[in-house]
Amino acid sequence: MERAFLEGDVSFDGLFFTGVRTTGIFCRPSCPARKPKPENCEYFGTVKEAMFAGYRACRRCDPLGANGRPPEWVAKLIAQLDANPEARLQAADLLALGVEPARARRWFQQHHGMTFAAFCRARRLGRALGELRAGGSLDDAALGHGFDSHSGFREAFAKQFGAPPGQAREGDCVTTALIESPVGPLLCGAVGKGICLLEFTDRRRIEKQMEAVTRRLGLALVPGDHPLLDTLRRELAEYFEGKRREFTLPLVAPGTEFQERVWAELCRIPYGITISYEELANRSGRAGAQRAVGTANGMNRIAIVIPCHRVVNKSGELGGYGGGLWRKQLLLELERTGKPMVR
Repeated sequence: MERAFLEGDVSFDGLFFTGVRTTGIFCRPSCPARKPKPENCEYFGTVKEAMFAGYRACRRCDPLGANGRPPEWVAKLIAQLDANPEARLQAADLLALGVEPARARRWFQQHHGMTFAAFCRARRLGRALGELRAGGSLDDAALGHGFDSHSGFREAFAKQFGAPPGQAREGDCVTTALIESPVGPLLCGAVGKGICLLEFTDRRRIEKQMEAVTRRLGLALVPGDHPLLDTLRRELAEYFEGKRREFTLPLVAPGTEFQERVWAELCRIPYGITISYEELANRSGRAGAQRAVGTANGMNRIAIVIPCHRVVNKSGELGGYGGGLWRKQLLLELERTGKPMVR
């Protein structure tokens, strides 16, 4: 990390942040400002960690801002997959592209909830599912997407989607993608009926949230493209620019009866308004159950769109937030002022 920061290596942007003790700021690795002495630096894996350590964001490299794209080396891998979707990139292939396999594994695990190998396999299977839905033959789906045999394809397909290929023509899956934002990357997911996942990639509970989606919907997570995700990306951009107050997307958020009641009430809180946990409990028909509604808030799997950030303590203090209090404060400030949260 020290070498990457001192050399201003842009390919490490988003993988770590550097706090400078002498100035009290934290930066991206690619920050163009004059580099401090190594003994005055400390390193953090997330923006949250840096801010909780007392550092403020650098104004030159703007580590809170969205860079609009993944690191260059990740973009190179995605481009390679797009050019040859059926390719199986092995460790030697990654090294030939100048990417350490362990680095790819960590980045995709952190941002997509799966290793790079699993990401590639899921993409191939997702394309195969799309071909089957479009009326394609089993032969084309199996042999045209990087599988050497029908048996290997059937086994991988059934493991991913919970059903053999022959029964999956009318099936669905949770299509996932990464959305960059001024408050950090978000993992989003959509099914045919609506958005079912929008979560900060550095949240500690993200794996449990992903497991809850697959368990509640009985569907596999598959990276790919989806029209609803395109709309979500556009509406989020407008929200962070201060141009959108309401989201138009259909939502799919199954939970317990109480959770669904709480989440429905969250959606009724107007833009720019906050209510207390006590008031939310009253509106949800459970007067005095502030702790229970707080737990339901924490189980919300569609951040921002289901605005659990609009619930605060009765005293006016922020209270808790699964994405980190620094994000909650920024979101509330955006809605209070309407000032664009962009670089």
